Amino acid sequence: MPGQNEGADAHTAPAGGTVNGTARAALADDGATRCPACSAPLSPGATHHVADGPGVNGRPVPEADERELATLRASESRLRAAFSDAGIGMALIDPEDRIIEVNPAFAALTGRTVDELVRTHIHEIVDPEGMPRRLFRALVHGEHDRLRVEKQLKHRAGRTVWSKVTVSLIRDAEGGPLYTLALVEDITEQRRLGDRLEYQALHDPLTRLPNRTYFFERLDAACLTPDRATEPLGVGGGAGTGTDGPRIGVCYLDLDGFAAINEALGHHIGDQLLIAVATRLRRGFSAHGARLVARMGGDEFAVLVTDSRGSDQLTDLAARILAALERPFDVAGHRLVVTASVGVVERSVHETTPTDLVKDADATLYWSKADGRARWTLYDPDRGAHQLTRQLLATALRPALERGEFTVEYQPLVGLADGAVHGAEALVRWRHPRYGTLSPDRFIPLAEESGAIVPLGKWVLEESCRQARRWLTEFPETETFVSVNLAARQIWDSDVVADVAQALERTGLPARLLQLEITESALLGPGGRPLQALQALADMGVRIAIDDFGTGYSNLAYLSRLPVHVLKLDGTFIEGFRDPAPSGGRPELPELRSRRSDADEQIVGAMVQLAHTLGLTVTAEGIESAAQAERLRLTGCDTAQGWYFARPGEAELVAAILRDGREDRGGR
Repeated sequence: MPGQNEGADAHTAPAGGTVNGTARAALADDGATRCPACSAPLSPGATHHVADGPGVNGRPVPEADERELATLRASESRLRAAFSDAGIGMALIDPEDRIIEVNPAFAALTGRTVDELVRTHIHEIVDPEGMPRRLFRALVHGEHDRLRVEKQLKHRAGRTVWSKVTVSLIRDAEGGPLYTLALVEDITEQRRLGDRLEYQALHDPLTRLPNRTYFFERLDAACLTPDRATEPLGVGGGAGTGTDGPRIGVCYLDLDGFAAINEALGHHIGDQLLIAVATRLRRGFSAHGARLVARMGGDEFAVLVTDSRGSDQLTDLAARILAALERPFDVAGHRLVVTASVGVVERSVHETTPTDLVKDADATLYWSKADGRARWTLYDPDRGAHQLTRQLLATALRPALERGEFTVEYQPLVGLADGAVHGAEALVRWRHPRYGTLSPDRFIPLAEESGAIVPLGKWVLEESCRQARRWLTEFPETETFVSVNLAARQIWDSDVVADVAQALERTGLPARLLQLEITESALLGPGGRPLQALQALADMGVRIAIDDFGTGYSNLAYLSRLPVHVLKLDGTFIEGFRDPAPSGGRPELPELRSRRSDADEQIVGAMVQLAHTLGLTVTAEGIESAAQAERLRLTGCDTAQGWYFARPGEAELVAAILRDGREDRGGR
């Protein structure tokens, strides 16, 4: 800019130096005397900066001006002292980005002297990488007055000095840009502290691996492709769109049996094992930029692959991880062998989000554990949908009970000797508004896991007792009983004796017309509480039946001491009672079927005889034909249920059968 460099050159003397050089510049080519500070002409009565003495170039100065000039000289001296002695670096820079003058503090930051820095281009000192050049040029041209930025200074010794730079524009008397003033503060220690804090925030303190936060930052960055970052909401490549693009994968792993090591050897040994595992994973499977090994928490680790080439690559990686971890670890004098379960997810970046990717990886990890541990499992969308449905059903169980979505159906229990209905088993159904009618096998296991089986079981118990009371009122001569399934958790999580007593009292049903079914494994499992509760119920007059007998503990020594009245044979024993089917060209099948049929018949006959010897009755499930019913009758089996007699249905189904039986008896 014309006139600026001339004015700037008037201030190139080192701080604290003489002003003779500037005094020589005070006389311009036109002969006018000019201020050495601002280059403006000196005139009588005007106030200007002067360099030295009572006059300029031998010309006398008026007394008033002389006092003003003395004041200006004192002010300039103070400013120069402040510039020179300031604790932060200061530099005057011309419009060509060259240093006019610096103070010793600035020179110390760069490991150079003041004289070495004068006329040096500023970018030889300040790292230009990432410099906001547009804003800087706008500042130099007078469009802005101030700019702040954190930059790296190049120290002569080769190290980097982080600094906070504030660049201010200095204007001339007419308001035009004259030069810039840079204030430079050393923030290296602050940056180091910040880096340490950032490292601690993004790394696990025990294993020094990246932590869950760092993992998600890298995952977010990998999923944010350029086209996804700019595409409208709801638009993008998905399954079936034909768009593939970058792919991403995760191996999510958990150590098998790690809690047992903590309990047996102590947490300090467990921590050392985690460090050893982390070291092996980092050395074997981390790759700069492409793969990240992170500790997700506890004994869970993850390997993120941001340049995946397909599921085969990820499953191969998972297999190598398992092989690496199977090698023994020597930890504090202990030789430890551990295995891991790995969940593997791999897909196109366009088909997922970071949240969905980790959610599916976590679910797949637990599939791997459920499938037997020490293995990897690749994510299966169908299995994932099934798990999602399970979760939705588990969450909706209690609200569904409050909304009255459950109902009870009844399947008759028929005497094989007389063909009469002796009772009916209560079977709960869920009339789900979205999935339709759900059978017990779809939701009872979920209810047992979540604890919802307790309120649901109480409701089924009372509803069944109420219905049995209606049958008793209409058919007092039959005394048809109702059989209700009792979950083991109902015994452990509630006072089942009080619940049964309350249901009988509210409905008015005699205790002898209530039968409770409990599985053999729950009845004969560890602990004495189930036996105590069942004994109390038997003392009340309630009938106790062991359901699915022959598939659990089958500890026959218990039978003589249990408060049990009925054995219900599992349906697998009844399959051999079916008529032989055509062999379909395989002549050996009829013989095999016959042999199995004979064996099942002998087993069932033995169990029936044992039960009768102990004073128990026997009920068979799953009867589908008259031949099965007849063969069971010949074994001495007392009652049976199955589709041959009637499918489960509304309570009116049982009532209709009872009415038909009454009419038959009346006709005879």
